[in-house]
Amino acid sequence: MGFRDAYFPTFCSLLLFCFSCLSAELGLAQTALVEVDASWNLSRKIPDTLFGLFFEEINHARAGGIWAELVSNRGFEAGGPHTPSNIDPWSIIGDESSIYITTDSSSCFSQNSVALRMEVLCENCPAAGVGVYNPGFLGMNVEEGKTYNLVMYIRSLESMELTASLTCSDGLQNLASVSIQDIDLSNWTKIEMQLLAQGTCRTSRLELTSMEKGVIWFDQVSLMPSETYKGGCFVEGDWLRNAFRWRETIGPWEQRPGHFGDVWNYWTDDGLGYYEFLQLAEDLGASPIWVFNVGINHHDEVDTSIIEPFVKDVLDSLEFARGSTESTWGAVRATMGHPERFPVKYVAIGNEDCGKEFYRGNYIKFYDAIRKAYPDIQMISNCDGSSRPLDHPAGLYDFHVYTSAAKLFIMKNKFDRTSRIGPKVFVSEYAVTEKRDAGKGSLLASLAEAAFLIGLEKNSDIVQMASYAPLFVNYNDRTWNPDAIVFNSWQQYGTPSYWMRTYFRESSGSVIHPITISSSCSDSLAASAITWQDTEDIFLRVKIVNFGPNAANLTISSRGLQAGVNTAKSTVTVLTSGNLLDENSFSEPNKVVPVTSKLPDAAEEMEALLAPYSFTSFDLALDQYKLVAEM
Repeated sequence: MGFRDAYFPTFCSLLLFCFSCLSAELGLAQTALVEVDASWNLSRKIPDTLFGLFFEEINHARAGGIWAELVSNRGFEAGGPHTPSNIDPWSIIGDESSIYITTDSSSCFSQNSVALRMEVLCENCPAAGVGVYNPGFLGMNVEEGKTYNLVMYIRSLESMELTASLTCSDGLQNLASVSIQDIDLSNWTKIEMQLLAQGTCRTSRLELTSMEKGVIWFDQVSLMPSETYKGGCFVEGDWLRNAFRWRETIGPWEQRPGHFGDVWNYWTDDGLGYYEFLQLAEDLGASPIWVFNVGINHHDEVDTSIIEPFVKDVLDSLEFARGSTESTWGAVRATMGHPERFPVKYVAIGNEDCGKEFYRGNYIKFYDAIRKAYPDIQMISNCDGSSRPLDHPAGLYDFHVYTSAAKLFIMKNKFDRTSRIGPKVFVSEYAVTEKRDAGKGSLLASLAEAAFLIGLEKNSDIVQMASYAPLFVNYNDRTWNPDAIVFNSWQQYGTPSYWMRTYFRESSGSVIHPITISSSCSDSLAASAITWQDTEDIFLRVKIVNFGPNAANLTISSRGLQAGVNTAKSTVTVLTSGNLLDENSFSEPNKVVPVTSKLPDAAEEMEALLAPYSFTSFDLALDQYKLVAEM
């Protein structure tokens, strides 16, 4: 995802369409007939990979998001390698007469040379002591009764007493506290302790204080809840020096230098690195897509071999993920506790880089090297092949679309005429982003996106994968709008676009059936039909988007069913709201969410009323049904 091409010209953003049908003019319900051929004759299996997750380090999705670390800039490296340096967001407790804070290069970690030097100047310090505090990533959430694991490295030539505390943001409410004393700190010493919270504060901070005169050094200060998950895309950067270096993220966390993301402008300690990313994908049962662009746009007319180190770096990263335990990097993976190979099946060469001058020439160098080493890996090109054939080899091509609601609704037919010969399509980023339509995540945006996904389902013979972007946003750092899931330090909610996506979670690996819509206002409708199964039952699911301002009297006719309809287990789910631009929020997290109810009139031919501006899923449970093994 990049800023370029993020917004497209919009038209009739809120009016959407000027329907010509008489019912719209009179404000009456229109009529529509949806016919489903549920026989196996023309059915087709949807790829298991069709709908997935796109995780990018944006909006503090990782650092300050799903990664459990509560301390921001825990290694004091964010200010750069040259000291003295900026220590933000760390701040001082005390004044210049009582404490002096700076950084130097005295750390015991070769990869992270910067350490914090704290000199306590006061003879008679305040009762609460002086020191430093860290507010975390826009506020730490500390909850009563929970335990927090503190790890830090400290050194002092004097015998000093140090107190570590969790307090509310004003420093007045002490939630947990532990003292460090009578320990030889003449050499760098790893200190581990637990803090049991005696109260709750959503905007807490970690304080390190002392009342004794002397000097103490700190490095790699980490705080995590004791209950954590072990746990994308992180490829973009304007400067090579700020690129994501995978091999610098796989060692001990104390040795990871971290890096500055110069596209989204914040520092990350890389606690959730390449290894953890692979683990997370594995635990989710997903096939990770390794996206890189380090060196992809580099050019040197004199020495073209300068690209070779970048190619080798990518090959080494794949060896770490997929190499045998006898290989150099596979052995490193095994020593980290994972001798089994990770199932990396896809590699995206670059991200939104097709238009850059040297992309195609360098692409071939990466493509050839990866194909030779891993012939089964599917390479993904950044160039759009939906309208004309690519001029270079690829297993898939990447397609991004950020636009208005009206335009995305029309794009439900985008891939109808795309050639079925050649690379498959990976729609890795899509969303309604036009501000008047999307807001911070509106019903209107979700309906247009639902229609677009229905189009991808129907074209899943050529569309292999699709994912919404971005997935997460920290409420206090909205770099990009809208997003699927909004969170702060202690709460979260899904936008309508998130809830819309839940309608498609059973689509991957299911069977899609031909469907036709007959209506005087069919341009405002989008529909698909699939057969899917849970652990107990099999369902025919008919999904319909009504993108128009009027209700629709709907008839669903399903022919070719191999069994009868079980009305007791059939349901209908509707996503709609009183206003097109309605959004969810922390105060109203369920303002726009799907509502499921029983469907007592479920039958092979049935009638229903579609609400205006709605997304409806009819799940017809089927009796004594058996999937054909070949499907």
